[in-house]
Amino acid sequence: MSEYTEIRYEVSGPIATVTLHRPERLNAFTTTMARELIDAFDAADADDGVRVVVVTGAGRGFCAGADLEGGADTFNAGEDGDPRQSVHGEIDGVPRDGGGTVSLRIASCRKPVIGAINGPAVGVGVTMTLPMDVRIAADTARFGFVFARRGIVPEAASTWFLPRVVGISQAMEWVATGRVFDADEARSGGLVSRTVPGDQLLDTATELAREIADNTSAVSVAVARQLLWGMLGSPTPWDAHRADSHAMSELGAGADAAEGVSAFLDKRPPSFPMRVSTDVPESVPQWPRLPQDG
Repeated sequence: MSEYTEIRYEVSGPIATVTLHRPERLNAFTTTMARELIDAFDAADADDGVRVVVVTGAGRGFCAGADLEGGADTFNAGEDGDPRQSVHGEIDGVPRDGGGTVSLRIASCRKPVIGAINGPAVGVGVTMTLPMDVRIAADTARFGFVFARRGIVPEAASTWFLPRVVGISQAMEWVATGRVFDADEARSGGLVSRTVPGDQLLDTATELAREIADNTSAVSVAVARQLLWGMLGSPTPWDAHRADSHAMSELGAGADAAEGVSAFLDKRPPSFPMRVSTDVPESVPQWPRLPQDG
């Protein structure tokens, strides 16, 4: 996609910033936004110069959830499952919700993703953040898993992500009540890692992104991201031991490991030569694994 209408995608040095950009609608989610977000993450993964992706919202909101201008049929794809008529639809005959296609694309990103949640994040506006690796919120942000109050269920694969991020008890409290809560509760419940004044939010996210980009191997971070998320569903640490061992064997013999040790001994910043696009070991388990039904 050469031009975006509902998001902005900007690259500055090693940081790609994705901004949800429908400020007049509090960045409410649409099928167009979903397609553009997927394309933006494709672009970030294809660019070895991008080390970290930061996602935020334009104006005073992060994302107010699905755009409800469609009225009562907002969540009804209709008999033909046409996703142009709804925020949901079908792909190859399989029901797919639009938020889920975005969440799974974020999950499969090979770059760390930081959510800079600048305002209200409700419905898909919060569930799309769950596969992001770090969530930082403005102290005025508000959150809500409001689905039960709309007669629907949590989407965007959040029934998998949310209990793993915050625990099943906290997840059920927020989902069953559907209430909107503040940034302090989001932090105490483990949904966000920290809260900061709104005027410091992007600087805080950028500082963290720069710390990653300036000091680490892109390949090491990409592999670690896949392993950490992938092992959340494993029934035994032996699976992690097996995957870690393969990755350690391959990366330990690679150019980045040699550079990392040399830089440490020489007391200088490292300059890692390996690239995510070409040098991630094939032995690293794909995550998320694609089910047979797609």
